[in-house]
Amino acid sequence: MDIRPARPDDAEAISAVRWDVFPYSVMSAATVRHDLDTVVDEQRALKLVAEVDGRVVAFGSTGLNTWTSEPGQAWLTLYVHPDHRLRGIGAALVERLHDHLAGIGAVRVRTFATRTGVDFAKRRGYDGSRQMHYAGIDLRQPLPEQPPTPDGIQLVGLDQVTARQAYEADTIASRDEPGDSPIDAVDFDEWVREIWQAPGLNKALSVAAMAGDEMVSFHAVETAGDRAWAGMTGTLPAYRGRGLAKLVKSVALRRAAAAGITGAFTSNDDENGPMLAVNNWLGYRRVETQTGLLRPL
Repeated sequence: MDIRPARPDDAEAISAVRWDVFPYSVMSAATVRHDLDTVVDEQRALKLVAEVDGRVVAFGSTGLNTWTSEPGQAWLTLYVHPDHRLRGIGAALVERLHDHLAGIGAVRVRTFATRTGVDFAKRRGYDGSRQMHYAGIDLRQPLPEQPPTPDGIQLVGLDQVTARQAYEADTIASRDEPGDSPIDAVDFDEWVREIWQAPGLNKALSVAAMAGDEMVSFHAVETAGDRAWAGMTGTLPAYRGRGLAKLVKSVALRRAAAAGITGAFTSNDDENGPMLAVNNWLGYRRVETQTGLLRPL
């Protein structure tokens, strides 16, 4: 086993491992490369791969959460190909990642674990019970009847709005999203690099509800081949309770189906009852549940 920093040319191999570990989490190799290429100095991130016989079999990354006002919050991601587990690869990666966090001022790190990974994480000091549900829908099957568009609302693709309009809507809608740290300190330029310019974001299939020049609800669609991922669905607080999230997601799924997308996937925190209700209405069916875990540092 060899552990080394991940490089952009590892994107295809990392994407293949991710596919085998999380088949319900859509991320193209181009998106992985974009993530490896995008450097945010304030995150002080470390991204590693583990190789066996010259082949990438695992990926791990960590860094500071720069989208929250709470200092010292960090994230950690780890996945090992199923054929290479129980050989110490994950343990070696986590040790390197924890050592890195100790040197960059992190005070708490957050991760998510599948059912098979929870015990592994708890043995390393993680604890928690927050649930993240993953669900999918077969777009070759009929969708429920599209809701009507309220008066004063115009539906457009994200390719017809500006980055600033989308940023304002995304960051306002995200402030009360369930989580362990508030999403309340998102820098515009960083958001543009990480989100707006990401190759997986399909702006033509994504849908925004506009009230004049203000983007008041939206559903962002990320694509990889014939699969789609719900990057974010959000509605400004003043416009909630009008069915806009149901509307924009319904329209976006129809656009995706017409474009040849056969499967769409999403994730929701267990506390996000309104969005879970929308997904249930649309016909999403649960495929996996992960546990959110925290570790003090």
